[in-house]
Amino acid sequence: MAKLRTAETMEAIPVAFSLTHYRESSTELLRTASLARMIAHLRGDTAMDVGARDGHFSRLLAKQFRAVTALDLDRPSISHPAVRCESGDVTQLAHADNSFDLVVCTEVLEHLRPADLAAAGAHLMRVTRRHLLIGVPYRQDTRVGRTTCCICGRTGPPWGHLNSFDEKRLLALFPGMQVVELSFCGSNNESTNAISTLLMDLAGNPYGTYGQDEPCMHCGMPMTQAPARTFAQKLLTKMAFATRAATEWLQSPHPYWIHYLLRKPE
Repeated sequence: MAKLRTAETMEAIPVAFSLTHYRESSTELLRTASLARMIAHLRGDTAMDVGARDGHFSRLLAKQFRAVTALDLDRPSISHPAVRCESGDVTQLAHADNSFDLVVCTEVLEHLRPADLAAAGAHLMRVTRRHLLIGVPYRQDTRVGRTTCCICGRTGPPWGHLNSFDEKRLLALFPGMQVVELSFCGSNNESTNAISTLLMDLAGNPYGTYGQDEPCMHCGMPMTQAPARTFAQKLLTKMAFATRAATEWLQSPHPYWIHYLLRKPE
């Protein structure tokens, strides 16, 4: 995730999300290294990358597995002889039970509707033959970086993240799976409070994640940058930052990402 702009003197400006720049960011390099280390000892015939996007991790898996299935809601376009691309939904995977030696699902579960999480967990457990690698943001405060849709006027979470996870909530999605390794990486101290959140909503959320790929969760339209703020909205923004600063010192830094490598009982 791109670092949010939080200096109260800054004006909101359009920032297009660049997947290439994201892959080169320090937090993403750290996340990739953590995931790669956790499965470095694994080998097998088949692997699946759920939420493949540009195929960044699918190509890494292809170094260790003979055949890799790259799956996303929209069929990915990945040119690699060992990678087969397909469209699909993690909440209703069409593959047979025990189809893959390893299933990788990162940066996906935080985007699902809470009501769909149990189905996603069940399908991921079902299609893996042996190992499952899961990664999500850790204890994310989804009030930070909220957006206001210019079409429907409703607020949404940053980056389309509908869920926040800690160890207990994430592991509860995979009952019966054995924990091979739990890993944390990165550092995050972004947090806010209810009053600051309300004030920022009233100000139109000018510092939201408007460069995100994810559309508005309410009307489905692409997110576009918030319009220029009125004087009243600028004042509300300053009040929101001041209110946030009053409690932010109470929050200690915590890891940015949580990763679980799980094993299916024999």
